[in-house]
Amino acid sequence: MAQTIGVIGGGQLARMMVPPAIELGLEIKVLGETEGSSARPAVTQVGDYRDREAVLEFAKTVDVITFDHEHVPTDILNKLIAAGHAVHPGPGALRFAQDKLDMRRRLTELGAPIPEWTSAASVEDIDAFIREHGGEAVVKTPRGGYDGKGVRVVREGAEAADWFTDFPELLVEEKVPFTRELAQLIARRPSGASAQWTLAETVQVRGVCAEVIAPAPGASAETIDRAAEIAHLIAEGLEVTGVLAVEMFETADGRLLVNELAMRPHNSGHWTQEGALTSQFEQHLRAVLDLPLGDPSMVAPHAVMVNILGGPQGEDITARFPEAMREQPAVKIHTYGKSARPGRKVGHVNAIGQELESTVVAARAAAAIFESEALA
Repeated sequence: MAQTIGVIGGGQLARMMVPPAIELGLEIKVLGETEGSSARPAVTQVGDYRDREAVLEFAKTVDVITFDHEHVPTDILNKLIAAGHAVHPGPGALRFAQDKLDMRRRLTELGAPIPEWTSAASVEDIDAFIREHGGEAVVKTPRGGYDGKGVRVVREGAEAADWFTDFPELLVEEKVPFTRELAQLIARRPSGASAQWTLAETVQVRGVCAEVIAPAPGASAETIDRAAEIAHLIAEGLEVTGVLAVEMFETADGRLLVNELAMRPHNSGHWTQEGALTSQFEQHLRAVLDLPLGDPSMVAPHAVMVNILGGPQGEDITARFPEAMREQPAVKIHTYGKSARPGRKVGHVNAIGQELESTVVAARAAAAIFESEALA
């Protein structure tokens, strides 16, 4: 079965695909942006993912192409396919993760539950939407936004006027009065088979995912079933291959509304590394190779992931491993090979347990060791 996986993008997601690739007997190669990419142990070529020739040369060295991010231009992906290379997920699916307006249009066609929205070509368009939706709205750039970037809550269109310099249209959505955010991950093979993990709750701080709790505390059977149905509808409707993360709002009256999509392993699924029989990273590799999918069942009643956000400027956080290991020996540490700076995702910790409160406490305590100002 020996095959070579090629990952475009050298970030932490590519880095975390390496261990399961080795365990599955696969060779993994990464096209990294720099020599110092997070996935540097597997980087075999350094180049710009927007450079068509660099990407085509890289593709010649592997059996299937997949991604650490969704930003590779679709014209390059179409060139890969025309040259006979396997690309998963393909450009027909990735366009809906790359462009939020395209995504909203397609989800509307599929009948997926989403916030009320419109495309705005002017400040006046935004103002008209705001008047019809309670005096404020969420404005998003169609491309390039992540971790809270490219998103503004506005009360008048002028607050987003500068974005029209770079984008002819902006996405404008109702500000949803949600009670919490949820994430449903699903993996789908090219042949159509799929598998889903349990529904998880995500906790955002200043637009960045800080914690993930699986299963989502207190979720009703109806909510769990509905989230699974939505994820399956989208995975099939967009013909996604690999892992798909569907981020959703839950409202006070129990509705679920799709907020964002990610077509790759996702921060909301990091808990699966220790918390599930098959992690999202192993499952992604299986899926893009069209291999039988693994069992996504949880290995314990509760799993908690806490991101390590920042820490003292420029510090190598591995210096704090001994303290974290001593204080929280049951917590697993994952680092991204990045120097610390305030607010930057430099790693995460996972904890699993029989009881939710103690599992949350252990994960938070371990993460706090890396974020504190001075070594103990």
